[in-house]
Amino acid sequence: MRLHELRPPEGAKQVAKRKGRGMSSGMGKTSGRGQKGQKARSGSGIKPGFEGGQMPYFQRLPKRGFKNIFKKKWNIINIGDLNVFEEGTKVTPELLLEAGMLKNLRDPLKVLGDGELDRKLEVCAHSFSSQAQAKIEAAGGKAEVI
Repeated sequence: MRLHELRPPEGAKQVAKRKGRGMSSGMGKTSGRGQKGQKARSGSGIKPGFEGGQMPYFQRLPKRGFKNIFKKKWNIINIGDLNVFEEGTKVTPELLLEAGMLKNLRDPLKVLGDGELDRKLEVCAHSFSSQAQAKIEAAGGKAEVI
């Protein structure tokens, strides 16, 4: 089977009804909108969640908690994940992004101490946990804050 031979299964595609094309079409005059009312008018419609003027359900529910909109997001990486790099490599956020270990460079990078480091690396990040910094230096490497 080739790409140009692909077809949808029988009955999966239906021809759209042609509305407003005369009385004999079965979808003429009001075009399936019925007689008068808000839904019959052009350009109108009710927004999602509208309950006819009654207080909408999502507004009736109690609100809880607090969402800090100024919260700082961090890119997190563990010490154990850095063993993929060769001895003596300078590990930067850009290198981690290339390796697919970070999603973006927008958020600052923090290195955490989960796992073991068995090679000497120079790690550059915006922040280190005390455990991560100790493990990098114990392996003979250097933890540099950028």
